Amino acid sequence: MIGIKKILEFLTDLSQNNNREWFAENKSAYLYVKNEMELLVENMISKISVFDVSISDQLSKKCLFRIYRDVRFSKNKIPYKTNMGAVIVSGGRKTGKAGYYIHIEPDKSFLAGGVYLPEAKILKAIRQEIQYNTEEYKSIIGKKDFKQLFGEVYGEKLKRPPKGFPAEFGDMELLKYKSYAIIHPFSDLELLQNSFLEDAVQVFKKMKAYNDFINRSFADHS
Repeated sequence: MIGIKKILEFLTDLSQNNNREWFAENKSAYLYVKNEMELLVENMISKISVFDVSISDQLSKKCLFRIYRDVRFSKNKIPYKTNMGAVIVSGGRKTGKAGYYIHIEPDKSFLAGGVYLPEAKILKAIRQEIQYNTEEYKSIIGKKDFKQLFGEVYGEKLKRPPKGFPAEFGDMELLKYKSYAIIHPFSDLELLQNSFLEDAVQVFKKMKAYNDFINRSFADHS
């Protein structure tokens, strides 16, 4: 079984000792849990590839985000993230495309799909895709199992219609999002179940149609 318990324990300790001295003393523990995270993502890639072949060539170590925070332009100088995250997406995590994201953090773990705060031209393209194919989009986010797993689309919304879109558009609320992300939380207890990997893959499978819709917006901007 993947060492998720060890990952949670390390992140809990790190949150209480978020400094370079402690991290240096516990570097071997970090390398151990980083390897466990890579194994988890490797297994996910294998299982997701069954229903989404586009991600089958991804390498788990390339999917992981760095634990080191970029503090150059931040008032918060804490050096390390207190979570471990990875995104499995066609073309790699730097594409910005919708993919399969896992975030492990004590009491704050979740799976996510879609895109979070995309650049302006992509955000406009997503809104256009929804405007042109409104009924298809509504059928995806309106499905019962979609709502049970993800609730509503996640993210802040504009108060006014976005520029360049007709104010009389009947489903304007769908176009006001700044992000088009979807999230499914997992408790620590759920993470520690033997069934977690399979449960997570089933959640990812349910978000594929949404990701595919969002990623059509990238076609003219790749």
